[in-house]
Amino acid sequence: MAICQSNLDGVEALFQKKQFKKAEHLIVKYLEDHANSLKGIELLGDAYGHQKMWDDAINNYGKLVVANKNSANYHYKYGGALGMKALENKFKALGFIGDVKSSFLRAAELDKNHIGTRWALVELYVSLPGIIGGSTSKALKYASELERLSKVDGYLAKGYVYEYDDEPELAEKYYKMAIKVGGSLTCFDKLTKLYENENQPQKAISNIEKAKDKHQRNALHYQIGKVAAEYNIELQKGEDCLHTYLKNYSAEDGVPKAWAHYRLAQIHMHKKNKIEALKYIDLAIAGLPKIKPFIKEKERILGIQ
Repeated sequence: MAICQSNLDGVEALFQKKQFKKAEHLIVKYLEDHANSLKGIELLGDAYGHQKMWDDAINNYGKLVVANKNSANYHYKYGGALGMKALENKFKALGFIGDVKSSFLRAAELDKNHIGTRWALVELYVSLPGIIGGSTSKALKYASELERLSKVDGYLAKGYVYEYDDEPELAEKYYKMAIKVGGSLTCFDKLTKLYENENQPQKAISNIEKAKDKHQRNALHYQIGKVAAEYNIELQKGEDCLHTYLKNYSAEDGVPKAWAHYRLAQIHMHKKNKIEALKYIDLAIAGLPKIKPFIKEKERILGIQ
């Protein structure tokens, strides 16, 4: 028997509000009367997964796989929950890897168009050591399958593989291709992070500016200020961007104002302006008193003669 529409809508609304415990209670109550509802069991697995209760998620997704061995999505979710449990317990991870891999491979076999499964396989083969089945060539194989389904996903996946494999020029090539085809903030962010990891802050700032021109997101002002502060480059541009971020700030921007004040303190320290640096680090600490980098930065400022 299918879960009734009103209950389904109620669960999805709770998920959107991140009220996962409430959703769990609602589904458990529903399953008391509809124990064989596959949709109810799946949603309960999802509720547990959102709460990182991996054993309970595995138990529910396992029931789905037994009930329908030909559902790619069930195998995908089961493998994903096993994989997350493995990540949390490295000592027991070896015991899960085989099941994780076989679940994802079965999902990929059942659904030739399942993007999530192919991303999971790319990440799995990239992250595993070669001795227990890791393989760059296999990761690239599934990245190529992704490319056939979605150019953007394929290019991002190849960039990810090459970045992990310490081939930054190839990673840059594919991230740029993803930006050209898709141009989402995610695409720009992947390239920015690559440049930061490769200690190329000037390229990072240039890329963030392109993202800002395209997407007009205030959060990108903070990102420019962050790179400027961390790498001691383009300090005036960084300072101006942080003030713009603070002026236009809303909760949707994600990064609290205190972090912008912290970056301004760093920039003023680079400019050897101790009084201004102290002003901004005090604002940062007033906003978020328990953040250790803020406290350390104040100690550093006070310690400089």
